[in-house]
Amino acid sequence: MERTVKLRVKVDHATYSALKEVEREYREILEDAVDYGLRNSTTSFTRIKAGVYRVEREKHKDLPSHYIYTACEDASERLDSFKKLKRRGRAYTDRPSVRRVTVHLDDHLWRFSLDEISIATKGGKVRISPTFHKLFWRYYNGGWRIAGEARFRLAKGNVVELFIVFKKEEPKPYEPKGFTPVDLNEGSASVLVGGRPILLETNIKKITLGYEYRRKRVQSGRSTEDRDVRRRLKRLREKYRKADIRRKLARLIVKEAFESRSAIVLEDLPKRVPEHMIKDVKDPQLRLRIYRSAFSSTKNAIIEKAREFGVPVVLVSPSYTSSTCPVHGSRIVYRPDGGAAPRVGVCEKGGERWHRDVVALYNLRRRAGDVSPVPLGSKESHDPPAVGLGRWLRAKSLRLIVSELKMIEMKA
Repeated sequence: MERTVKLRVKVDHATYSALKEVEREYREILEDAVDYGLRNSTTSFTRIKAGVYRVEREKHKDLPSHYIYTACEDASERLDSFKKLKRRGRAYTDRPSVRRVTVHLDDHLWRFSLDEISIATKGGKVRISPTFHKLFWRYYNGGWRIAGEARFRLAKGNVVELFIVFKKEEPKPYEPKGFTPVDLNEGSASVLVGGRPILLETNIKKITLGYEYRRKRVQSGRSTEDRDVRRRLKRLREKYRKADIRRKLARLIVKEAFESRSAIVLEDLPKRVPEHMIKDVKDPQLRLRIYRSAFSSTKNAIIEKAREFGVPVVLVSPSYTSSTCPVHGSRIVYRPDGGAAPRVGVCEKGGERWHRDVVALYNLRRRAGDVSPVPLGSKESHDPPAVGLGRWLRAKSLRLIVSELKMIEMKA
């Protein structure tokens, strides 16, 4: 497993200039390596390095030779990624373009210590003294080791962005004693904790629409080529807010499954989920919300965090999980309730009332192989407790949230 931590360091002009020179020559080597790979129809690092090394060594005599190696690796990764995108019909150009450059470093080009980080340049080594933040110390003191490779990128104002890679052996998954089903939706995620369903509100819909209205106000009557417009759009942090919610949600769910020694059950979503979901949707606002809900990103965040803890993950079919009664196997009818999407339906055979997000949890658990009986007559089946975003973001575990909900019910 790998995790990357970014450190931002402001350096003096001489250090920045030395790294800027390395970046300029690295870009030239990278562009030549990409051209060679395209001309010879290869994405192999070995073939690209064999084809360009002698020429690049003559052109860049003072540059440490290992920058040629890392640039060829970079070119190989870019070409391979472009080839996959083109195969899926997702490439919008005839060839990969080198826009932003992040210089790759191997163990010959940099040295790490807590006092300073040294990077090889044309005129010798430059030394940088970074300030380490909390996330760095979490990995550094949490059993992760610093890898031999790293990267750096130059930003405005003599700022160097260092990307430190941490590695750790992946733990072996344990034998699960039960299942923790998770149903992901646009505005919430429902989880079965100790047999009790709860809804964790994510507010993704509100965040998406809020930032979209803000973009429209910024762009109103002005071109996106305007410097002030670009600067104000760049300040919007929609992507980072959603990523933060996904990471914290994944950690809570995985921690609950790890402590109860259970397996996480998720829907096996198909590739390019949004395109399947908006196929018959005409409303442009709804199409926008679906595209930016990032269901697959949330699922992948949970799977990645589960790998870190050694929690097994079971992927099951998502078909009809919200429209099939887990008791009778009959259809659940959702009658219009004045809203855009009715949340409570009635079983055609038994007449039980089911909340859409709750019934999905029981169906996911059953498809994973759990045959334990489904509780009937529970109010939570059609009126599950909802936990606000501000509450669960600060929570230490889902068990504590459930305990608090029980205490509130007892007092009521």
